[in-house]
Amino acid sequence: MSDVVYQSRVRIERVKGPLRRAFLPSETEPVLFGVHGAIAEHYKVPPDLADPHATTLDYIVAAAAG
Repeated sequence: MSDVVYQSRVRIERVKGPLRRAFLPSETEPVLFGVHGAIAEHYKVPPDLADPHATTLDYIVAAAAG
């Protein structure tokens, strides 16, 4: 088995409701993850908590498409 060549160091903070702040390598500013649209509706997120932001699923799809 080969040696580990990279280990991602990520820190996540919950801000409010589904809103999270992610501190990612090589990014100077944190990235916000949350819910929006149909996803917020599906999880029954109250409108006062639904500050729309991309979901983790959005980022996974974008990464896979890249």
